Amino acid sequence: MYPDYMTESLKKVVASRNKRFELAKSGKPVYPPMDADEREDVLNKFHPDFKKESRKKIRIGPNKGELLTTEVTEMLESHSRIKPELFDLSNPDYETDILIIGGGGAGCAAAIVAMQHGAKSIISTKLRMGDANSMMSQGGMQAAVKPQDSPTRHYLDAMGGGHFDNKPALVRALTEDGPNVVKWLEELGMIWDKDEEGSLQAMHGGGTSRKRMLSSRDYTGAIIMRTLMDEVRNNPDKITTLEFTPTVELIMDARGRAAGGILYNIETEEYFTVKAKATINATGGYGRLHIRGFDTTNHYGATGDGLVMSYRAGAKLMYMDSVQYHPTGSVFPEQIAGFLITEAIRGAGGQPLNKFGELFVFPREPRDVESAAIIRECVEADNGIATPSGRLGVWLDSPLIDMLQGDGYINRHFPAMHRQFIRYGIDIKEEPMLIYPSLHYQNGGVEINDKCESNIPGLYVAGEASGGVHGRNRLMGNSVLDYNVFGRRAGTYATEYAKKVKLGKLNIEHVNAYEEELKKARIKTDLIAPVLLPSYTPESVRKRQLTAHYEGTLR
Repeated sequence: MYPDYMTESLKKVVASRNKRFELAKSGKPVYPPMDADEREDVLNKFHPDFKKESRKKIRIGPNKGELLTTEVTEMLESHSRIKPELFDLSNPDYETDILIIGGGGAGCAAAIVAMQHGAKSIISTKLRMGDANSMMSQGGMQAAVKPQDSPTRHYLDAMGGGHFDNKPALVRALTEDGPNVVKWLEELGMIWDKDEEGSLQAMHGGGTSRKRMLSSRDYTGAIIMRTLMDEVRNNPDKITTLEFTPTVELIMDARGRAAGGILYNIETEEYFTVKAKATINATGGYGRLHIRGFDTTNHYGATGDGLVMSYRAGAKLMYMDSVQYHPTGSVFPEQIAGFLITEAIRGAGGQPLNKFGELFVFPREPRDVESAAIIRECVEADNGIATPSGRLGVWLDSPLIDMLQGDGYINRHFPAMHRQFIRYGIDIKEEPMLIYPSLHYQNGGVEINDKCESNIPGLYVAGEASGGVHGRNRLMGNSVLDYNVFGRRAGTYATEYAKKVKLGKLNIEHVNAYEEELKKARIKTDLIAPVLLPSYTPESVRKRQLTAHYEGTLR
């Protein structure tokens, strides 16, 4: 239930709704999309990535001298959790063909395909299987499966959305594999939304030129993860899952090849060693670092662990100066601040409105542009709505959806969203949601080629931990496709590699070498990484004021 002081603003939303409905129904642009110059201007002035304090030069490692996101630089310039001299690698606790680090969508897809190609794998996952951003995605997955669409059109949309900074070979793999991924998932048991004739339903997403967003209501990520997890769990003789046991460092061999990892059991506080012929980094993103102080849509364990481990071992990173903020994160009720409100809400006709009930941006701009426009409306124009704690937001007019699509559309297509808000007395069929950009996705990561190979032999990377697929901005639905496409590719190519490689003597000397680099660069820090789990103690929250992104001041 919204506070009484928001009533006047809500009345203005209602008062403008019929006019906006008539315009939308007529097909006329209610608010025109920005041109290239307008997009560049709003990004340069209001996107958090472009603030001077958002980037910091890293002083050691493969990317030495580059400007990275400040919190990432600080995390990379950290100490290891282990002392290498305490580990005897001559008799590892486990041996396997492939060590897969991460139990989300990319990790599960990799394990399944590796199994299909005859390899055994161990999945090392920090929390439970499926505790991942993959599980939390709602809006859908892009894939060019409709007659009026094509992988080429999908490719052009993805390149444009990424500001043409994407690696073309990766985007080609992403878009050309898309239709096969749809079929593969359905064969595993995935249930896609279909029309009365049995054809796949598709919707628009921000920055797309065709309707290609496939979904399973607003439970898409959960249904895909359930499908993948069932396949993993049904094959325990081929896939071993170690829950609550994250990998904290990579193991190398004498020739500089990835050869497994050091694992830490969070419950028993024991360390284990795994020797593997190939290693797949599928650890996901870093939302729980709360970049620039933003709330996040990410799951509890999203702390960028794979970046740290891979970087210490010599892996090259790319686009670690770029962060994606989802335009529509919840800011009220504040118990769910940062909670993802799927872009499909805007794809179905929901509109972002200021406190006067005015539409101020085309609802389906690419995510970075839409986010910057919302920040501009709150900060420069002072047209945001304040929450009791001082956050700012704008309205997302969800009641317009049933007017445009027919009564019952929200209940049929967004049951999870409706249930989330009705718990707090807000019926999104009758009242708008209050939103503000939320830290959502790690655009950059470990640089890979289209075989998921990093510059370290034997180290493959898939999903959000990789960089280059999305350039400096990802379009909606491409992350779900990403972890399936590249999870499958990692499983395929890691298996091919594992069947041929002959590992040498194991070591973790790179950990000591990195520590020496810290000393030579005179970097003094008490940070230990991988972080594993975020801290929400009163002291840590004071250091990371969650409202500080409003021009750096508290309201």
